[in-house]
Amino acid sequence: MTLQLTEQQPIVRARTSFEKNLDLFFIGLTRICAFSIAGVLVFIAIQVFIQSIPAIQTFGLGFIFQQEWDPVKERYGVLPMIYGTLATSFIGLLLAVPTGIGTAIFLSENFLPIPVRTVLVFLIELLAAIPSVVYGLWGIYVLIPLINPLGHWLHTNFGWIPFFSTDAAGPGLMPAGIVVTIMILPTITAISRDSLASLPPELRQASIGLGGTRWETIFRVLLPAAFSGIVGAIMLGLGRAMGETMAVTMLIGNSNKIGASLFAPGNTIASLLANQFAEASGLQVSALMYAGFILFIITLAVNAIAQRIVLRVQKI
Repeated sequence: MTLQLTEQQPIVRARTSFEKNLDLFFIGLTRICAFSIAGVLVFIAIQVFIQSIPAIQTFGLGFIFQQEWDPVKERYGVLPMIYGTLATSFIGLLLAVPTGIGTAIFLSENFLPIPVRTVLVFLIELLAAIPSVVYGLWGIYVLIPLINPLGHWLHTNFGWIPFFSTDAAGPGLMPAGIVVTIMILPTITAISRDSLASLPPELRQASIGLGGTRWETIFRVLLPAAFSGIVGAIMLGLGRAMGETMAVTMLIGNSNKIGASLFAPGNTIASLLANQFAEASGLQVSALMYAGFILFIITLAVNAIAQRIVLRVQKI
């Protein structure tokens, strides 16, 4: 006589109509939340565009390429502000991306004991809680006096290079870019770290099992696998850099000029809005709205390009 062992099937309880309706309710609620975010974005864009129509009709696309901003003569051009916005954002990303990704690797790959890592993560995220005006004051009283001797030395010895053609005399693109770097570091570091930490542990084990070293595993396996999350972190940091107002306004010099020197004063679209919107009237208000709409378009275009890059890399 043989005994046959049968696998016991799990008992599946039929879901009640209340549970099904509750699921449908939460699905609908999340759908409403998702579309509401898109709706708010579209509403803001439409309102800014409507307010900028008088300036669009007056200046057209020439507004983007003109360099003069004179409220008295009602001549407005936003090219120096576009240049300053892109320049400070580029400086910020150039310094923050390698620093942020390196910090994320250091905090996600168990180089330190857990208590020490916890403290470091808390301190990095604490940077995001500091008000931007505090960064601006710190930049004026600490950062600028620190980098002025270096800027003077670079101008004296390498002044023939356009990037150092202006002596460091105070506010400029470089101080603003460095402060932007510090302000976007928590975003890039936190999201990149989460992307690396959420990868399946089998990736690390398989790479090491095939003979890869720890650093080969990080650079050839983990970073490519977390590429989309890292790019998302960079794009969020770039959005913060382009839209940063108070700290940049205090440190950039607010000069509507285009210069190749890193130590020359400049201006950004956000700083222009902060400085002039409170006292603007008439066509100047519409011109400022036009500038804000251009900043909106630039941010949208940069994010679209980043999404395109992520999709292409994922196909590869």
